[in-house]
Order: sequence, then C-alpha cells, then structure tokens
Amino acid sequence: MDDVPNRIEHTVLGPTTGPDAVRDCLDAALQYGMRACLPPWALGLANDYANVPLTAVIDFPHGQGATDAVCSAARTAWDEGADELDVVCNVGRLKAGEDDAVRDHLSEVVASVPIPVKVIVEAPLLSESELHRVGGLVADAGADYLKTATGFSEGGATVEDVELLSQYRPVKASGGIGSWADAEAMFEAGADRIGASAGDVIVEEWRETRGE
Repeated sequence: MDDVPNRIEHTVLGPTTGPDAVRDCLDAALQYGMRACLPPWALGLANDYANVPLTAVIDFPHGQGATDAVCSAARTAWDEGADELDVVCNVGRLKAGEDDAVRDHLSEVVASVPIPVKVIVEAPLLSESELHRVGGLVADAGADYLKTATGFSEGGATVEDVELLSQYRPVKASGGIGSWADAEAMFEAGADRIGASAGDVIVEEWRETRGE
C-alpha cells in the first residue's frame, strides 16, 4: 500500500479543540502527506494556514439536526473550503424504524453540496440487521462513503463492521484506531479511508514497516 498517508484523515474534533490544536493537526497533515478532518468553524483558519485536503464534520456528533439546518451547515462548510463532509446519521430515527425519513434527510444533505459526503452511522450502536439497513439507506441517498463511528459514543471501528458496510459503499473506518496494526486490519477488511487522531503515529509506524 503505497498511498497510505493520502488515505488517512488526521482528526481533531474534541470539545476543547481550539486554534492551536487545529494548527497542530494541519502541521502533522502537511508533514506526513495526510488529509485533515476538522470542525466547521476551523475551515477558514485551515485554508489560510495550509494547503491540505479538508473534511468538515456536520451535525456532529449526534446527528439530530433538522434537515434544513443540516443542509445549510453543509453548504456553508463547502463555501468555506471543505473538500468533503462527514455527516452524522440520525441513529434514533433509524432505530425507531423511520427508514424513509433517514434516507430522505440524507438525500437532501447529499444533494445540497457538490462534494463527497460520508455518512457516520455509529456502527457500535447498531445491530447487524440495522447495519445492513443503514448501508442500503446511505447507498440509496447517494452518499459517497459510510463511516463507522464518531469516536464520541460507544466503541469504534471493527473489522466485522467494515466488512459488512463495505458491501454498500466505500468505508471510512474511524474510532479507536491508534496504530498501523489497527489501520492495516481495517484496510484489509475493505476500508478505503482511516479517520484517526493518531494519524501521525499510524504513518510513522507504516514507514517503519517499509524501512523508511
């Protein structure tokens, strides 16, 4: 895998994230050739600071915003320089069986911007049958990727969830991935991207395996 750094989205999304943490994230992304995943408020700072592919999270971390508000936030993030968006699925409505509402909401968000949209499904909170349902709904909504987790709920990415979700859309594995061994397992399970706050560690360890 020669393109590992470009498949890593180095992430800084904690509740205390401030400008210095954003700059540190961008510095690491530049140094290691990674992407960056940031809160929407940081897009202006990021575009002024560094030329790095940027993902912004939308309706993060619970996915319970009204559709018009989420679409507006998505458009604003695109206007402010996001290259991709990670939008949180409304897990509560999914679990309530409101599949049409979940699909229609995501369809509107996807249609509101001309850039790739990943949908975060909080896989650790879902049963196998719910994972199959949400995979189909996200595919029907026209989203570009499925993302396993926000990292702010129970659990994170697992090989089993990545294998299942990759039947429906390319997968961004995120949540609890802190080493190259973790990331490699996700890639081997079918993940296309990795989201991690330890992106620099992952790339360093990957380089070591190559003798770099």
